[in-house]
Amino acid sequence: MRGQWFIDGTWQPLEEEESNLIEQEHLNRFKGQQLQESFDMEISKPVDGKEAIHSLKLSRNHVDWHSVDEVYLYSDATTSKIARTVTQKLGFSKASSSGTRLHRGYVEEATLEDKPPQTSHIVFVVHGIGQKMDQGRIIKNTAMMRDTARKVEEKYFSNLATHVEFLPVEWRSKLTLDGDTVDSITPDKVRGLRDMLNSSAMDIMYYTSPLYRDELVKGLQQELTRLYSLFCSRNPEFEEKGGKVSIVSHSLGCVITYDIMTGWNPVRLYEQLLQKEEEELEESWMSYEERRLLEELYLTKQRLREIEERLHELKASTISKPPVLKFKVENFFCMGSPLAVFLALRGIRPGTSGSQDHILPRAICNRLLDIFHPTDPVAYRLEPLILKHYSNISPVQIHWYNTANPLPYEHMKPSFLNPSKEATSAPESESASAAPSPTTSPVMVRRHYGESITNIGKASILGAASIGKGLGGMLFSRFGRSSATPQTMETGKDGPEGDEKKATTVGTPPLPHSSSGFLEPTVELEHRIDFELREGLVESRYWSAVTSHTAYWSSLDIALFLLTFMYKQDQEETDKSNLDTI
Repeated sequence: MRGQWFIDGTWQPLEEEESNLIEQEHLNRFKGQQLQESFDMEISKPVDGKEAIHSLKLSRNHVDWHSVDEVYLYSDATTSKIARTVTQKLGFSKASSSGTRLHRGYVEEATLEDKPPQTSHIVFVVHGIGQKMDQGRIIKNTAMMRDTARKVEEKYFSNLATHVEFLPVEWRSKLTLDGDTVDSITPDKVRGLRDMLNSSAMDIMYYTSPLYRDELVKGLQQELTRLYSLFCSRNPEFEEKGGKVSIVSHSLGCVITYDIMTGWNPVRLYEQLLQKEEEELEESWMSYEERRLLEELYLTKQRLREIEERLHELKASTISKPPVLKFKVENFFCMGSPLAVFLALRGIRPGTSGSQDHILPRAICNRLLDIFHPTDPVAYRLEPLILKHYSNISPVQIHWYNTANPLPYEHMKPSFLNPSKEATSAPESESASAAPSPTTSPVMVRRHYGESITNIGKASILGAASIGKGLGGMLFSRFGRSSATPQTMETGKDGPEGDEKKATTVGTPPLPHSSSGFLEPTVELEHRIDFELREGLVESRYWSAVTSHTAYWSSLDIALFLLTFMYKQDQEETDKSNLDTI
């Protein structure tokens, strides 16, 4: 915490606003006067009999100076005034009876080496729904994430001179929205449950409302700008030395942050839909009169747009301008995010390029990462919105915190969730050439996240060979996994060559992946986006479905994941600058 005036005994700092007023008054009155030579002054010495030489009135308190280094704070509450009057009549001094001594500076003397490490990266932590129900929760959650990150820094990144700072962004409490209208129309029965829903799920309805959406967006954008400006004013070297900014958003906060960065607006989407309808009308057949009227309509709309643009320019309106952040976002970490659903409902469909630019341009944000727990009911995947076949590829598994020598994430190969599904989504020419004959038994395999596909794939093929054709093959295609499992525990007698022969005998179509079970697609993502926490060994999926959405803040695995990406970029740039120097 930042502090200048401290309370005797506890050595807690005064509130910043009061501290600044006391400091200003102190300098105006006593600047240039000599303090005691020894720092270890007698802090408990009473000031009986000494009259105050100066006073300062604050909003709820007042401060008396008995000397340059004897300063006391008094409460102006009615009960405190009565207590002071009684004790003074009994012979006690004002300071000893109800005063709190203040000290300018901390109990321990500062040294030149005693300063925090240089902050090279700040992380804004944005909350989702439910902040109205539990005000200040994001501050506690950010404190948990910060403490967890400190433990990870000490263990894995203690040799680095730089430092990552986490700052909470509380944007909900300052919003007015509908006032108390929703509360006034809420029935009294089961009031506790209704109030909880009004304070949490109602935020989603507010955001989808054309009336209140802009208020939510501006609330978060203004708070991000305010915090960044405040941080830079207190750390002037941050921007000069190329400090970076990342954002960690949770739940609905991911959607609002995304819309701020991209400037997305539902009005623009509506205009795009109208334009699409106009293009479709142009392509359809119509009579001469219909076409003439349509052309007049287009000209009228075009003229209307020009008038609106001129009017906006004259009024210097900010309504049509999307909110702009004062900084570029280096990493955008989404935790338990429903962003993919919102994008899908806005018409985003998979493309043919593996670039992140399809949903978030790199010019706006260098890296997008989607973190989720496998049982989080609010979280959705983003990768299939870029390349469709990634819906059949498992997310990257986030390493355990205590994993020894983990494989770097960029070196982890993608693996299938369901090979047979991928085979059916191959190009038509390939599927036609690889299509099985009527006597062929298709092999259906499905696995859980994190489960190796190699043994299951082999066992399925062996099982198909042993069961044969016809009805037996049909039954195996349905129950192949359970019947194949025991065989995976046995060591194959024929070895790899025998497996290949058996697979050829059955005539199962080859799957587009290597023998190790990893994917070898023609189009891959430039960078992986979906990252999944590992499930606990004794974790109940039904219970974790309830708790997982709020379980990200204290996770050591997530703290290590965040710092790995942020420190990795800093280290790469340092190495690059060293090479340039050489």
